[in-house]
Parts: sequence; C-alpha cells; structure tokens
Amino acid sequence: MEIQKQKKTFSQWITTSITIRMFMVGILILILLIPLTFIQSLINERSHRQSEVIDEINQKWGNEVYLYGPILKIPYRKRAETSIWDQSEKSYIKEHTTTIENAYFFPETLNIDADISCEPLRRSIYESVVYNADMNISGSFSKPNFNSKDILDEDILWDKATILIKTTNVKGIKSSLNFVLNDTSYPLFSKYTEDTSYAALETKFLALKDLPDTNTISFTLPFNVNGSKEIKFIPIGKETDVHLASDWGDPSFDGNFLPNPKTKKVTKDGFKADWKVLHVNREFEQEFFGKLPQINAAAFGVTLLIPVDEYQKSERAAKYGYLVIALTFLAFFLIQTMSKIHIHPFQYFMIGLALAMFYTLLISISEHSSFFKAYIIASIAVITLITVYSKSILKSYKFTLLICATLLALYTFIFVLIQLKHYALLVGSIGLFLILAVVMMVSKNIDWKNA
Repeated sequence: MEIQKQKKTFSQWITTSITIRMFMVGILILILLIPLTFIQSLINERSHRQSEVIDEINQKWGNEVYLYGPILKIPYRKRAETSIWDQSEKSYIKEHTTTIENAYFFPETLNIDADISCEPLRRSIYESVVYNADMNISGSFSKPNFNSKDILDEDILWDKATILIKTTNVKGIKSSLNFVLNDTSYPLFSKYTEDTSYAALETKFLALKDLPDTNTISFTLPFNVNGSKEIKFIPIGKETDVHLASDWGDPSFDGNFLPNPKTKKVTKDGFKADWKVLHVNREFEQEFFGKLPQINAAAFGVTLLIPVDEYQKSERAAKYGYLVIALTFLAFFLIQTMSKIHIHPFQYFMIGLALAMFYTLLISISEHSSFFKAYIIASIAVITLITVYSKSILKSYKFTLLICATLLALYTFIFVLIQLKHYALLVGSIGLFLILAVVMMVSKNIDWKNA
C-alpha cells in the first residue's frame, strides 16, 4: 500500500509540477523552431526565384544604364629610345621605337536632359520596373592639351581623331545614334573592347574642321534607350549638369553625388532631380594618355524601386515567429497554472503548428495580393482556429476570449513593427517591456513553493 501511495504521489507530481510543465513547454518551443527554420528557407527560396525572374525580364528589355562619354579620342606617336648591348661591338647601341597610343579628352561642359518613362513589367506573379529614357546630351570640347606629356605636334594624328562613348547597355538603344559635332553629323558604331564592363560606341574619323582649335566646339546627341532598375552617369565634363524627370514615384537617388535638394521633387506621380558636378568635386583629371581609367565610383543617378517587396516583409514577419510562439505558449501556461486546467503537450504542439502555418499562408497569399491583405487574412484564419481549439481545451469563455485578445494584440504588434523603419527598435523594446511587466504582475500570484 505504501509503494502504491508513493507511485501515485510521484505520478501526481509529474502531472502537476509547474517545473516539469515549464520544461516540456520549453522543449516544444525548441521543436517548433524546426518548421520555422524551414519557413524562412522557403521565403529565401521564393525571394531568390523572384530575383531570377526579374533579372530575366531585365535582360530581355534592357539592363541598367551607365553612361561614360562622350570622349574625344586622338591617337599619337609615342617615341622611345632604348640602349641594347651589342656583344660583337662590346658596347651599347641606341634603338628608337615608335608606337601608337591614344589620348582621351573629356568635355569642357556636359549637359544631360533625360525624360524617363517607367512601367511595371510582369511575368507570372513577379514584377519588375523597366523604363525608356529619352535623353538629349549636349556640351562642348576645348582644344586638347598635349603639353603635359611633351608630345610634339607632328606626332599627333589629328586626322585619326574620333568620338567615343561607353555604356553598359547597347542592347536597349532604340534610336540611331548621330553625334552632331560643329554642325556635322557622325554616326556612332559598336566597337569591340576588352573592357567587359562597358560596350564601346565610336564614330569614324572626324574632319579636321570639326576639331577644337582656338575655340571650343559644341556637340549634341539624341539618345533613346530601354533600361531597368537604374540609370547613372559618370561626370566627365569639367562642368556636368544632369536633369532627370520621370513618372515613377519611388526613386532612390544614389551614387557618388546626390541631387540638389532645393530643386529635387518627389511625388506619387513622379520625380524631378538636378545635379551639378564640377571637376574639382571628382578625383580624376580631364585627360588621360594610353588607357581610359575605371571611374565607376564617381557615377551618380537614380535607382527605380518596386514600392513593396512582399518577401522582405514576410521574412521580417517570420523572424518574429519565435516570439509569437513563446508568448502564446506563455499565455496558455499561465492560464493552466492559475486555473488548474490540464493542457496536454500534444495540444501545445497543435497550437504551435497553427502559429507556424500563419507564415506559409502569409507567403502564399501575398504572392497574389498585397502584404496587408495577406497579413489580415492569415492572422484572422490562425486566430480563429486557435480560439475555437482553445474553447475545447479551456472550457471557459473567459479564458478563450483572453487567448483571442492575446493573439490579436500580438499580431497587431508584429504588424506595426514590420511597417516601422526608423522606430522599430524603440517600439519593439517598449512593447516587450510592457509584456514583461504584465507577465510579472500575473505570475506573482502563482505559488512557486510547490513548483
């Protein structure tokens, strides 16, 4: 009889011990981290798939546009003298060699006026933003200066001079390119280059009368191109002025220079922006001899953003999944402890799976609708399911409504955190502090002596 009494006492302790129940709830939370990890992997996979489809759309329409030019290119003879040891004569002999090098001269002024017409382009459930940029490029060249390299005038091949433009996107060009220099039109042609980051467009040889001599010469170039994601310019003019106007309401101005804040204007119907960059603002000179430099770091312009990235918001929501499960289990645990209602670990596990299902619903619905609608539908579905299930467990409308209110407050709190950018940490910290305060006030009535 004594042994049976001890067994009964031990069995009762196992089922009623607060410590054992806390331990089991903690184990269940750790187990539920597994499906949450799989859900985050699913979000990353779908996001990666979205990036692949967007890249495919952009490649067919036209990739981002970087414009590097126009540049006045003039070949010259480079003479060198070397001393070679002559074994037979037992002395050094001088050998003269001549090679052809290129000199590159940037414009005195460079003005770019671009009108960017944007539109969203869809494939299946994915969307990208593409644009058509109708640009007018103008400016002037001053007389090239070869004095810095001590190049003689007779070594300059003036009759071999050309105009060079480098761009990342020749596929998207939608108009014939005629570079007008001093009222003479010079067509631009594609030219092979070893620089894989840029494609080259170059004119035929310029007439001597169109080269800058004592005065500067002006140029114009209409340039129409299809592109996607971003459009940027390298400020190679001694004075570079850029004006952009677009019908897209979600721009991100980035690069090495920002637009003039006094003239920048962004509305839901589009934006306007102006840049003025002087040669003293950059870290390179106006002429180069031998080889053009890589000066992409000086580029500036605009990136056209898709207003809402549903996967990014779903990923942020999933990061709070551990918090939602832990706090929901805590609410059930406090109710169980204070009311002496028995909740089986299997029932905890079912509630945890329902909470995890929220994120799969959120991802799948947001792919076909807005994130806001998906969040509302998924949260209502999960809250309703857990509330109905809780009624069968708790046998009390009071506790059932308490669980429903707790879940409603949690999902509202998480949604507010996702929407916030600059104040997410502040609001999150205050919210967690208030939750901790409530738990401390409620748990102080629990008899921990017999836990």
